[in-house]
Amino acid sequence: MRLAELSERSGVSIATIKYYLREGLLVPGRQVNATTAEYDEDHLRRLRLVRAMIQVGRVPVATVREVLGHVDDDSLGRTIRLGAALWALPQVPEPDAEDEYVQAARRAVDRLLETLGWSNARALITISPAYRSLVVAVATFRRLGYDWDAELLVSYARLMHRAAVLDLDFVETHPSEAEKVEAAVLGAILVEPMLQALHRLAQEEESARRYGFE
Repeated sequence: MRLAELSERSGVSIATIKYYLREGLLVPGRQVNATTAEYDEDHLRRLRLVRAMIQVGRVPVATVREVLGHVDDDSLGRTIRLGAALWALPQVPEPDAEDEYVQAARRAVDRLLETLGWSNARALITISPAYRSLVVAVATFRRLGYDWDAELLVSYARLMHRAAVLDLDFVETHPSEAEKVEAAVLGAILVEPMLQALHRLAQEEESARRYGFE
């Protein structure tokens, strides 16, 4: 397809597509002549991914470029490739290691991982953004007087493991390695907001069942 058709099918303006091409978010099309290039379904799929990351995920262009670099790096195994792509997404800053609430949260999260037998997660705690995010959340709860400990977190963690199985089952339905990693990145951007929305809907439903509307 030509640029105009790529724009029409993707819903992305020609000017924006040209910007993505200049920024390296989209590979150039096949050059037909000095002024014309042709694009294919891979360009369309990648363009939709880029658009979702920027518009829905609010991911900065520089970060999108980094994530896509990992997506396209077929020298890496799938787990490393996926992890590198997800870890490149915006993350919470490193918490203060001297803070007593952070220290207590780390102990609780470490006990949680040990209880679950999540050895891979335990091996990556020094570099994992997900581990850091969980510690920050638990520390904030504790600072506000809510004692979230490993025992309370276990049930939530097991629910999330079930969600992770569904996530990767969905990833496995895609044929190529690049598409699998793309699907996982989209999951981080789109499935997490859906899970949050479902969680809130479930809370509303359960609250109404327990307490009514008085």
